[in-house]
Amino acid sequence: MSNLGEIRALLVEPHSGMRVSLHNMLNLCGITKIDHGISAGTAIRAIQSKVFDLILCEYDLGVGQDGQPLLEDVRHHKLTPLSTIFIMVTAERAYAKVVSAAELAPSDYLLKPFTADALLERVLKAIEKRKAFMEVFNLMDQGFVREALEACVEGEQAFPRYLVDFMRLRAELHVILGEANEAEELYVKLYEMKTVAWAKLGLAKTLYMQGRYQEAEEILTSLVAENNKYMDAYDWLSKTHEAIGALPEAKSVLDTAVVVSPHAVRRLRKLGSLALETGDIETAENVLKKVVSKAKYSEFRDPEDHVKLVNALVKKGDHNQAKSVIRDLEKSMSGIKKTEACRAISAAMLHASTGDSAKLTEELDAAVLANRDEIGLSNDLKLGLAKSCLENNNEEAASEVIMEVMRNAPNQQMVTRALGVFESAGKGHIGQELVQRSQKEVKDLVALGVQKAKEGDFRGSVELMSSAAKKSPDNPQVVLNAALAALKCIENLGWDPATGGLAKQLIESAARLDPMNSRLKAIRSLYGELQKRYGIDAVRTKLT
Repeated sequence: MSNLGEIRALLVEPHSGMRVSLHNMLNLCGITKIDHGISAGTAIRAIQSKVFDLILCEYDLGVGQDGQPLLEDVRHHKLTPLSTIFIMVTAERAYAKVVSAAELAPSDYLLKPFTADALLERVLKAIEKRKAFMEVFNLMDQGFVREALEACVEGEQAFPRYLVDFMRLRAELHVILGEANEAEELYVKLYEMKTVAWAKLGLAKTLYMQGRYQEAEEILTSLVAENNKYMDAYDWLSKTHEAIGALPEAKSVLDTAVVVSPHAVRRLRKLGSLALETGDIETAENVLKKVVSKAKYSEFRDPEDHVKLVNALVKKGDHNQAKSVIRDLEKSMSGIKKTEACRAISAAMLHASTGDSAKLTEELDAAVLANRDEIGLSNDLKLGLAKSCLENNNEEAASEVIMEVMRNAPNQQMVTRALGVFESAGKGHIGQELVQRSQKEVKDLVALGVQKAKEGDFRGSVELMSSAAKKSPDNPQVVLNAALAALKCIENLGWDPATGGLAKQLIESAARLDPMNSRLKAIRSLYGELQKRYGIDAVRTKLT
């Protein structure tokens, strides 16, 4: 789309005078289809209702969430197509805030003041690059990952000035497909071509995927030593330490990272959790207060942040401040499904600390009851709830919660942690019984789905398996079984958009949960074969 008159832009700016000025600049550039957002919230709602080619966002959005966490939400929740251009506008020259925005990879950023000509130059540059990658982006948005790989190869020939970018994207696509060896080869080539930090980071990621943690750790350690402002390297180094059980080291890495870049909410959230796990209550309190403050105005705010902060305050012995946080939780998080469970768990922590056993029992019962609905409570919080139930002699409630964790366990490590709740209480035999029950449930469910398919009830099989995937969205085996049921339905009854879309969504979820799963490649191949059989061709954008 080279005609700027066809560009649809979203201008996010809280001050009316500056909004008018930026609107006029966009008009001078030839961009006339402009929507306005005055806050992060209004911007998110606009993005969810329309597709924009360009987002021009002020960093300092005043009260509430500002531009950096808005960008973080947009990227994390994939609210825009890959082709959407995001330009951050800011007068903030302090390094910490600029680097926080820059590490989240906006297309560009502009420091005020600037002219209409400067804005036009940045927009045209971004559009030129977007045009080169449009075919790949379109294929990826449609779920045609293999075809997107082929388009990258073509793009390398058609746009040699973007060779490195196409190779980098090709490596990332191999990662999406779970093809760590192919991705590793590309990252090695990229590193040999040009000593760039992200090539080493990509190589470390592929090693991590293959469970080669020591090799990944060595690369990542050298990366942060060479460039102490490369934030993604800190995150992956911390993640690698955590994977091998070195939690103090994982926390130490993030301690350093937040000094360099103190505004990324997800990094702060992770540091708060690690601080709690390693017993650093002072750091946990300080960091989680920042998380609660920064995330409060996000459209994707999470009540679990308040629970972690209450946990830190209770461990510190600051009951009054813990009560204040619980009141804020009720007030600021109303309307979110898991708020009641989070409130009850927080209150139970407080009552356990003050020794009010009657109220503790009451709140634990309320938390278990609230958790029976599909509210999306994290496995970590469920494990803590189960532990509290056991300590309060409610074995039945603990078993109920642990059973749910085991059904939704993303990997064996989570099953082991769930089992550990009973083992630490001297009741390992109960945990083992729950493991066997959860495994039998999955086998019986798969058998029932297969039986329905054998009887010709393919849609019944899809309904059964997709319902199970909704209840266990973090269990890759359950999600893959649901994807396979959807594909078998298409194979026998023909393609329909709803089932095809469901299959695509389930495959993407499974790839996110377990990219190296041995079944994933075969299921992706079947999906591709069915698309071709039923004429669901990728929409290709001709390279020019």
